[in-house]
Amino acid sequence: MRIVLQRVKEARVAVEGNTAGRIGRGYLLLVGAEDQDTVQIADRMIDKIGKLRIFQDQNGKTNLSLADVGGQILVVSQFTLYADCKKGNRPSFTKAGSPDMAKELYEHVINRCRLYADKVEQGVFGAYMDVELVNDGPFTLMLDSSQLL
Repeated sequence: MRIVLQRVKEARVAVEGNTAGRIGRGYLLLVGAEDQDTVQIADRMIDKIGKLRIFQDQNGKTNLSLADVGGQILVVSQFTLYADCKKGNRPSFTKAGSPDMAKELYEHVINRCRLYADKVEQGVFGAYMDVELVNDGPFTLMLDSSQLL
């Protein structure tokens, strides 16, 4: 599983001009899955994210967690995180998980995020989406289960 985490001041996702999800201060999570991913992997990834201390404290140190700041989460599916650009000029997406499996894990990730934030919003799985954000920092992390677990 791969997750791009962006610490945001606000974020919004829209489908066909209609807002599907909107948050204030918190995390925008772009989530991609591969066929080998499991619910256990998703749980460990979200538990790691939920406990990260990447918000600034009163001294300007990244020392506070999402819960410490009352942060929110916006989760957006993004199979392109498994793009393979090694050959040619057109990315291959064969490493991305099958749509049925990926959708199931995406829904699980959303539910797991509710352990760490009172407000959890989401995009629409498989839809063409417009994502807007104000990155706070900027502060962006790339988490890959093959490197974390």
